[in-house]
Amino acid sequence: MSSNKLQPVSISQALPGRETAIPHSPYHAVNQYSIDNIPKNAEVAYFAMGCFWGAERLFWQQSGVYSTSVGYSGGITPNPTYEEVCTGLTGHTEIVRVVFDPQTIRYTDLLTLFWENHDPAQGMRQGGDIGTQYRSALYTVSDSQLQQAQETRAAYQQAMVAQNDTRQITTEIASLETFYFAEDYHQQYLHKNPAGYCGLGGTGICLPPQNIN
Repeated sequence: MSSNKLQPVSISQALPGRETAIPHSPYHAVNQYSIDNIPKNAEVAYFAMGCFWGAERLFWQQSGVYSTSVGYSGGITPNPTYEEVCTGLTGHTEIVRVVFDPQTIRYTDLLTLFWENHDPAQGMRQGGDIGTQYRSALYTVSDSQLQQAQETRAAYQQAMVAQNDTRQITTEIASLETFYFAEDYHQQYLHKNPAGYCGLGGTGICLPPQNIN
């Protein structure tokens, strides 16, 4: 079976996957907080902006972020492995799960980091990382998040046009269906491997201030 890694995979082509989840460490390697715990009054958000190594580090460095983890969302294959995701035959994109305190850092603040630290108009790639697993996406967990994601996408599109970048944003925005944890060696990768690859790179265009809570 061959795959065009720039095209979404169909259900009939998707790899079968497995019922058993991929094991992951229960603790965050940077702050030792529980990966699986969501503190009272905390919220969860999901961001796909290319290779998840650098994106995860960007978010764990923010004040008000309790924990981060990386995984796969937006696809078909249940409990995929990294190697399977890389074939383009699972449909997933690499994604960062962020648990945060909204009293310290708002979802809008996280969206600003998202828009300004990758190129959301590249389709199925980020720079030299090519394939459906590197597509830009926001998977939301509430109506409020969905609205804010859509409103900031429109605002960032306008900001791009104002800077003579007329490309259309390709970021996928949808309600989260499933998040699968990636393998443990991917979790907090750049903490474990400080000289490792980081593919983050924005357009140089800022998201205008948003009057959204």
